[in-house]
Amino acid sequence: MALLETTPILKSFGKLVALDGAAITVGESEFHGLIGPNGSGKSTLMKCLAGAETPSKGRIKFSGVDITDASPAARARAGLSLKFQITSVLPALTLYDNILLALQAKSSLVGLIFSRTRGALHDRVMGMLEQFRLASRAYQPASALSHGQQQWLEIAMALAGEPKLLLLDEPTGGMSLEERRVTGDLLQPIKEKCSLIIVEHDLDFIRDVCDRLTVLDQGNVICSGTVQEVQADPRVQEVYLRRA
Repeated sequence: MALLETTPILKSFGKLVALDGAAITVGESEFHGLIGPNGSGKSTLMKCLAGAETPSKGRIKFSGVDITDASPAARARAGLSLKFQITSVLPALTLYDNILLALQAKSSLVGLIFSRTRGALHDRVMGMLEQFRLASRAYQPASALSHGQQQWLEIAMALAGEPKLLLLDEPTGGMSLEERRVTGDLLQPIKEKCSLIIVEHDLDFIRDVCDRLTVLDQGNVICSGTVQEVQADPRVQEVYLRRA
């Protein structure tokens, strides 16, 4: 059974058709890239999957359950997490407290009121910071981080709830070449527990990280398959040459 599976999704904004029958299937422990020219519908599809937008037509199943009409909070509880392109870390708080708050989202109100969770979660906080090469800066404000490091912190925060599927919208946007390489290295270990859908314009990064790709153009899926299959598809080559 697929972890995530949709029927063809239609999404319109007035007369503008953003998605015109786009569909995607993602398996467990799969890194799936979502690519296409600007305006092809990638971000709209991600928002439909996350619950930020509701499809005009089409259904979304996650772990065998129809979540088409579920709220973003309900999807998060089911194991779906999203990180948008723009970072949403709390810059005035330390890295430690940013991760702690993300972990405390599952804590009871009583535990939060009496501050029982901070000590209990310490090892997990430091473990996540270590995993993303940020432990040495645990007690510095998030505002002191570079753009790339803030992206890593937010990915760590998105993983705090131990999701089954993480949606990443342009995680390497604005990063240096070295930061992009490191990002790929940091993502690989999570594959044992979490699948990914990644929207990216950096095709070299996508090819190195992903198992499968889905290509969108003008709201339609024109190709889906392994990296090698997609690279060899003449429809994909034509789209990128046309938009070059």
